[in-house]
Amino acid sequence: MKKVINVAEHVVEEMLQGMALAHPQYLRRVEGFDVLVRVNSPVGGKVGVVSGGGSGHEPAHAGFVGRGMLDGAIAGAVFTSPTPDQVYEAIKAVDSGGGVLLIIKNYSGDVMNFEMAIEMASAEGITVDKVIVDDDVAVENSTWTIGRRGIAGTVFVHKITGAKAETGAVLPEVKRVAEKVIANVRSMGMALDSCTVPAAGKPSFILEENEIEIGMGIHGEPGTHRESISTADEITTHLVNKILADMPLSSGEEVAVMVNGLGATTLMELYVVNRKVADLLGNKGVKITKTYVGNYMTSLEMAGFSVSVLKLDSELKELLFAQADTPALVQF
Repeated sequence: MKKVINVAEHVVEEMLQGMALAHPQYLRRVEGFDVLVRVNSPVGGKVGVVSGGGSGHEPAHAGFVGRGMLDGAIAGAVFTSPTPDQVYEAIKAVDSGGGVLLIIKNYSGDVMNFEMAIEMASAEGITVDKVIVDDDVAVENSTWTIGRRGIAGTVFVHKITGAKAETGAVLPEVKRVAEKVIANVRSMGMALDSCTVPAAGKPSFILEENEIEIGMGIHGEPGTHRESISTADEITTHLVNKILADMPLSSGEEVAVMVNGLGATTLMELYVVNRKVADLLGNKGVKITKTYVGNYMTSLEMAGFSVSVLKLDSELKELLFAQADTPALVQF
C-alpha cells in the first residue's frame, strides 16, 4: 500500500504540525504534546469540551475544534488511545474555571486513559466529568470494548454538546445534554475493503474481491458477518433496519442523519446511500430535519460507510442548528 508520508513513526507529529499551520485562526498546539486546542483557549465563561482518540479518523477529532464544538482534541498514535498525560494537558489547556467535559468513545484503552487523566486533573483541583459514546448497534461487545463501540455518531455528541457549552451552561447541564444525545443516536457501518496502518505496512484484514463485512468497526474490528457484495439499496436497508430495531421511530418524529464515509468511498456512492436512507425513513413517516453526507470519522483509507440516526426533540434540534465554526465545518 502506497502512502504519502515520510517516516511512519513521525506521521502523527507531522500531521498535527500541518493542521496547525493550515488553520492558525482555529487551532494552536499545546507545546510538547499531541494536543490541539482552540486558538483562544481557555475560553472564559464556558465549560471546556474535549475529545480525542487514535489518529487515522480525520477530520475527527481536531477538525471539530472551534467555536460551537470542541475546545480541544488529543491525537493518539494511529488507532491507539492517547496517553493519560496527553489528555491531562488538554484538560489543563481548556479549563477556564468552569470545569471540563470529556467525550470518550467506548474503547477500553480510551476509557482507561481518559479516566486516569481525570484523576490527575482532579488532584490539581480541576473539575472534570465524562460521557462515553456507544452508538454502534452492530455488536454488543467487540475486540476493543466491553459494550458497544463509539463510532461516527460521536460527531453529533461533539456538535450538540459544544453548542450547549457555548451558551455558558454549567458542567452538569452540559453533561446532561451530552448524555441525551448519546441516548438518542444509533449508528452502524460496513466495509468494502481494508485500510493499512502506516507502521504495519499491510492491510488490517483481507476481504475477497466480491466480499464485504457488515458491522465493521472504525479500527478494522470484526463486524457481524461477511457476505457477498450486494446493491447499495440492499446494504443500506440492512444497516437502517438494524438501527431502527434498536431505536424504533414513530411517524412524525424528527431525526438528523449522517452518512459517513470511511475514507475511500466517493461522495457519489455516499449520496446513493443517502437516497435510500431517506426513502426508508420517509416510508415510516419520519421527518429528516438535517442530513450530513461526507467524511466525518474515517478509518484511514478504508472503503465503506456508516449511517447514524439521531432522534431529535426541540432542545437537541436547536443546539444542532446552532452556529459552529471549525476547520472541518463542512455542513455544520
